[in-house]
Parts: sequence; structure tokens; C-alpha cells
Amino acid sequence: MKDLKGRQTAFAPQEAKAMFTAFSDGRFIGPEVTARCVLGKGGVKPAGDKIEGDGASPLGVWPIRRVLYRPDQGRPATRLLTSPLAPEDGWCDAAGDLHYNRAVRLPYPASHERLWRDDRVYDLIVVLGHNDDPVVPGAGSAIFWHLAQPDWRPTEGCVAVERATMLAALAVATPGATLAIKI
Repeated sequence: MKDLKGRQTAFAPQEAKAMFTAFSDGRFIGPEVTARCVLGKGGVKPAGDKIEGDGASPLGVWPIRRVLYRPDQGRPATRLLTSPLAPEDGWCDAAGDLHYNRAVRLPYPASHERLWRDDRVYDLIVVLGHNDDPVVPGAGSAIFWHLAQPDWRPTEGCVAVERATMLAALAVATPGATLAIKI
């Protein structure tokens, strides 16, 4: 497998890999690349088995919907749709709520995740198209591609990579790009 700079890579069996594909106008334009990542603390499972709060990353190929970024950290160089985050931004994870698996403004009365975080893992958030078209209540929310913790601890179901990997991927991404979660 190759990394984002085209170098051959070898991963230890315990390390997870994320596969990124770049498309332009619906046409595949480059080799699939892989990068070291960390996945959900609940492991991985078929998307149809994913449920809210299980901590699992859903297997599949997920379209990239948009990139959220902290403006105090700079806008990433990318051709993808981007939106700056604000301290009041959140994401609803209450399966019974009208805005389940959608961005919300805080304070918000139902269960939600705060997107402006002190630990910096959400300085860059790539929103993946999991359970969003249509939204199925309870089938999992907020499956993001974001920055990894310094100790590479598992996520709550997202895919996390180091900042340099994220920036390199975003720099070559075009509308139609996807992220694959595979075993």
C-alpha cells in the first residue's frame, strides 16, 4: 500500500488503516492511499449493524460531505466545501430528536456533542456521509474523520489521523472524494 506521498508503507497488524480515494468530476484520478488511523473503541461493524452509542466505526465507503475547521487554526487548503466552526457548534446524537445526526447550535436541549473542543481533535472535522440520506434514528451519528489524540486512543466511532495526514489528504481532495473503513 502507498501513503499520501506515494511511498510504500507497511503497517503493524495492530494498527488500523484508512483508505482515501480522490475523484474529479465523478472520475477516479489517483491511486487509493492509506494512512495510519485509529478507529472506534467498539471496533468496526457492518454499517447495517451500527447503533447509536456503540463506539463502533461503520464499515463501508463514505462520501465526504464537508470540512469543518477552527478558524483560529486556519482554513485548510482544499477544494472541498468548508465551513468555519464557532464555539456554539454542536452535533445532535439524540436518536429521538428532530435534528438527530445534524449540526445544531448550542445550547441545545437534546443530547449532543460539542464541536469546539479543548483537546483539539476537532480542529479539523471531515463530515462523512454515514446515516444522513436519509437519517435513520438510532443508526449512528457524527461519524467524522478528525484528528487523533496524541496517544492514539480509540474514538467513539470516528476515524482519526494525525494532522499532517489530514492536511495532505485535504490538499488533494476534490468533490466526490470518499473515505473507506475496511478490515
